[in-house]
Amino acid sequence: YEIMPSLVGSEMCIRDSTLTLPSTGDKLKYRPFLVKEQKAMMMAQETEDDTSIQDAIAQCIQACTFEKIDPWILPAFDMEYIFLKIRGKSIGEKIELTVLAPDDDETEVPITVDLTKVECTMTEDHTNEIELTDTVKLIMKYPTLKQTAILEDTSESVRMFDMIKSCVYQIVDGETIHQDIDIPSEELEVFIENMSSLHLEKVTDFFETMPKLTYLAKVTNPKTKKKGEVLIEGFASFFE
Repeated sequence: YEIMPSLVGSEMCIRDSTLTLPSTGDKLKYRPFLVKEQKAMMMAQETEDDTSIQDAIAQCIQACTFEKIDPWILPAFDMEYIFLKIRGKSIGEKIELTVLAPDDDETEVPITVDLTKVECTMTEDHTNEIELTDTVKLIMKYPTLKQTAILEDTSESVRMFDMIKSCVYQIVDGETIHQDIDIPSEELEVFIENMSSLHLEKVTDFFETMPKLTYLAKVTNPKTKKKGEVLIEGFASFFE
């Protein structure tokens, strides 16, 4: 017995959109999420379990991009950008947030954020090539959703070192290039532990300056009437 068979499998006026992947510049078609996908994310959110929420978001992204990408192996900032665009097309491109007025850093100001204006940006001096000495440098790759999910339950210090370890793509020593898949895990761990504090600072700077979601909001303090700008950045900042 079929209920409303004429609607089952129909597009129901759902229109595809196109975005540009921040990491590669490639075009990607996507559609708004459906009620079944929204329901799965709501149920995951109710569990307050980060792994369940990440899994629901990943499944939504995969479905809404027509199975063209695997969100688990994308750079995390790609996944965040895609989801924000899908969310905007699905339930509205305007969201309400509260920020602190920049002139006193204490007055709360409600603002409306236009998700179509949210960009994925990085600092001008950002690079994935980290020079340790005149002859040795690291080539880094960006963390993926899968990597961040695996490290979710570890302590902050362990997570930092494990993230560095998992994001080393190559170690270049003069004319010799050591590929990550060819470096034994124990050797890579010893290599990282023997870096100096200055080297570690350069590596952490790679993570701090890598692409992230940003939105520059114009704000007026209702108490002082002074105008200013507030930079909203990071995926979590758009979901109060």
